[in-house]
Amino acid sequence: MESFDEERAPLPRNMIENSMFEEEPDVVDLAKETTPSYPLDPDDVVYEPRTSRLLVRGLAENDADEDEEDYESSARLLGMSFMNRSSNQRTSASAFIRQEPSSFCSMPSTKTLVAGVFILVLVASMVMVIYFLPGCTFTKDGCKKTNASQEVVFPISESGEPFPWADLRLPGAVVPVHYNILLHPNLTTMTFKGTVSITMTLQQDTDKLILHSSNMKISRATFEGKEVKPLEYKLWQQIAITFPELKKGQQCTLKLEYSANLSNSYDGFYNSSYLDTTGTRRVLAATQFEPLAARKAFPCFDEPAFKATFSVKIKRESRYISLSNMPKTSTTPLPDGLLLDEFEKSVTMSTYLVAFIVANMSSVSRNVSGTQVSVYAVPDKKDQVHYALDSAAKLLEFYNEFFDINYPLSKLDMVAIPDFLAGAMENWGLITFRETTLLVGNHSSPLDKQLVTSVIAHELAHQWFGNLVTMMWWNDLWLNEGFASYMQYMSIEKLFPELDIDNEFLNVRFRALAKDSLNSSHPISSVVKTPEQVEEMFDSVSYEKGASILLMVNSTLNDGEFRKGVIEYLKKFKNRNTVNEDLWNSLSSVSKLPSGVAEMMNTWTLQKGFPLVTVDRTGSKVKLSQEHFLLDAGNFTSKNLWHIPLTYVNDSCSIASDCKQVFLLKEKSANLDIPAGVKWLKFNYKNEGFYIVDYGVEGWKALIDALQQDVNVLSHDDRAALVNNMFMLSRLGKVSFRQVLNLLDYMSNETETTPLTEALGQLMHMLRMLEKRQDLNLVGRMQAYIIGHFQALMDSQLWEEESSVAKQTLRFTLLEISCSFNRGNCTDKAMAVFNNWVASNGTDHIPGDLMRVVFTQAAKTEDGWNTLLQAYRHSIYDLEKRKMLEALASTQNVSKIVWILKAGLSGSVIQNQELPLVISTVCKSFAGYLYAWNFVKENWEKITQRFPIGSFAIQNIIVSTTSQFSTKLQLQELQNFFSSLKDKGSQMRSVEEAAETIKLNIQWMDKNLDTLRNWL
Repeated sequence: MESFDEERAPLPRNMIENSMFEEEPDVVDLAKETTPSYPLDPDDVVYEPRTSRLLVRGLAENDADEDEEDYESSARLLGMSFMNRSSNQRTSASAFIRQEPSSFCSMPSTKTLVAGVFILVLVASMVMVIYFLPGCTFTKDGCKKTNASQEVVFPISESGEPFPWADLRLPGAVVPVHYNILLHPNLTTMTFKGTVSITMTLQQDTDKLILHSSNMKISRATFEGKEVKPLEYKLWQQIAITFPELKKGQQCTLKLEYSANLSNSYDGFYNSSYLDTTGTRRVLAATQFEPLAARKAFPCFDEPAFKATFSVKIKRESRYISLSNMPKTSTTPLPDGLLLDEFEKSVTMSTYLVAFIVANMSSVSRNVSGTQVSVYAVPDKKDQVHYALDSAAKLLEFYNEFFDINYPLSKLDMVAIPDFLAGAMENWGLITFRETTLLVGNHSSPLDKQLVTSVIAHELAHQWFGNLVTMMWWNDLWLNEGFASYMQYMSIEKLFPELDIDNEFLNVRFRALAKDSLNSSHPISSVVKTPEQVEEMFDSVSYEKGASILLMVNSTLNDGEFRKGVIEYLKKFKNRNTVNEDLWNSLSSVSKLPSGVAEMMNTWTLQKGFPLVTVDRTGSKVKLSQEHFLLDAGNFTSKNLWHIPLTYVNDSCSIASDCKQVFLLKEKSANLDIPAGVKWLKFNYKNEGFYIVDYGVEGWKALIDALQQDVNVLSHDDRAALVNNMFMLSRLGKVSFRQVLNLLDYMSNETETTPLTEALGQLMHMLRMLEKRQDLNLVGRMQAYIIGHFQALMDSQLWEEESSVAKQTLRFTLLEISCSFNRGNCTDKAMAVFNNWVASNGTDHIPGDLMRVVFTQAAKTEDGWNTLLQAYRHSIYDLEKRKMLEALASTQNVSKIVWILKAGLSGSVIQNQELPLVISTVCKSFAGYLYAWNFVKENWEKITQRFPIGSFAIQNIIVSTTSQFSTKLQLQELQNFFSSLKDKGSQMRSVEEAAETIKLNIQWMDKNLDTLRNWL
């Protein structure tokens, strides 16, 4: 899935409903049930000691002390009866305590002493025997008993009967083989009816069947032709069928008839709507199943490892078409006037990849290497699909050759959905997109085309990485998303060099470093249990860091080894599920890397964060040391070590790839010998490695001096990396902010996009924090500093068409800052362009990269804002509409800020999918950021009804509203609000990230405000 980055574009990062899973399940004590209503399978149930059961039930409200629990276990071991904990029994027992005479103890007799010693010896002997019995410990677990009856804790189903399973994950006793699905969506009542018949195979003897179902009314169920009554446990979205025990190897069939509402959120089988050019509201039904929502469309085994084949039939009205993963084989008229579409049996795939759409759409098609490739859009936008078709054709041919495995389906549909939360979704054979990530109008800029091409490349790569070979469980999501992200950059660089995708990939790696530098980050391959944890795996670490470490390993291996290993991986695990180690083993089998790929890369995927490499040079001797780069606001210390393929260049050879030298740093520190005449060293060639380098005072000075003498002594990638590393080290406290300013002095000679945009981005982030603190004097001086260093570049920008993506990116960045500082030569020109556009009724074209600059300036006026709102309502070009929306949300007018936030939430004028963008844009302004934060707090319930807890939309909202807070009061407010939510979001990793970011902002301000005042 391509999640949608509200700040730029969906260059990586996701969505579904989770809040229902947070409650503590009801439990029943089956030990007290004399006649269970179903047979028990001891391998499938969950046992808990009585202490645990009592605590789950909440007896006496307070948890028992661990000392008491340990005492209970030990007492059981010694055959002693444990005192009852209830307060009433303790009270009654106190009346029988023997009253001793005050201050007097009688001496025991010899006989009593002998008896006492004997008892002690006997007890000690019993203890020793018990201790050395196999499986006995002095813990709560006690001794293992082979036949003793233990207490079983199960949830309570909706019918009041015990539910025969007590785990969020499904048992592996039964696996699906094939699904027959019949669906009838009613786009008038927004409901649907369905029938699913599941053929299954038993992997072991069992007497029950557990699968997923959510928000469905099951009207009839038959198992092996006999009517049965399913048990449902809604909290975990599971249903169960019990039956007399069946044996391993048997096949069986379950048939379910059901009905449900089309979802109002963006997951499951959901309804979508849009306004056409006549102002008529049109409706459609589409699906979004990843990660946990196929169960909302049909009962199924909704985990990625349960792969099966699918046969789909859809009833529809004649005014709509229907699409699914496979080609349509027939359409049959029905007596009730409906049509029945039947689709081919699918390839083997996971449930989250199943998809279907019922809508009124138009398409264009082309045969590409035996595959019918089609692009669909609503009729009003059918002329915007041609660029996507051309791009997909090139990419499909490239992937067929690169992976040495042809795309296995006979058709590939790409569909633009008007109301769609994710950037795109890789459903096999039926890829769904936002309109902004698939459609390209006649006036779209090269920068717009870069976005669309990137998303298409990402989703097509998924047809191999994710669809053909799928991760076993969501903990290894990066095997899907990290690979698809890396392949999108690799393929575009080769096929579309004019799109300058290497610059975007460098920015992506910088973003990934920033996210992964926090203590709230997580390993690429993480433990994932709850639905919220699954949702939160769709983040920068899985996408961007995943892509970054694949670049690193590819650049470390010899030519061609990476591709050979990838091909072996895909062919070996075709139609199967994999874990992290499977990829590394495939690469190791073709690699000559001395230490082995698996040994090296496990240090990058199984522990969070990345290393800081410190370079300490004395003459020809260089000491290299590594530590965890951790922007930790607390006292956390890390002993993590990485196997780092260090690359470096020096002043004698620094630009060409042949200049690169490699040193593998595996230990805490190591020594490197270099020629005595070397003036400077630059590590991490072109930032291909996922680490940051500190050169020490002298090392940094040598590099800065070299850049001031000749800016081209390093590649623009390496120059941008130095800027990024210096700012990151400043946040860590390893370099002073004065050193940062010393490096930026060379910028007067810089002309390349990536170093300039990196420096400007870092400075503007600082400026926004200062604005939020209302330090107006320092804000003015920071603005003066930025203008002083970049004024010449700002004033040299032209307002005409520009074909270079890199130059468009730089121009947009410079002019947006210049106009935001209210510099007359920028604001006057922007308003002149806008007025010409209005006078021409929108026919006087504005270059795509300048639209947001022009519209944002116009939105500062009452007339301009109202004009933009009307244009937004009627435009059919979604990339253009998005820039209008950002401009509207950038207003400083409080009443308009309040209106646009409410409009984004209501979904009437502004679709709900745009609410995260509206909030993040409002937060950039001083007038808006506190309103946005209050809006989120006041409307949290409504927001989480539209966007699942843990989803990328929610992550984006939390981070954007809080990332510029830098006071203790703001930190306390954030903590108080989210702690009050409990099961509605308090445990999200993004909340932890937000709190950590505020603490770091506070620390940075405390350390650097005086420096800023002294040096700006």
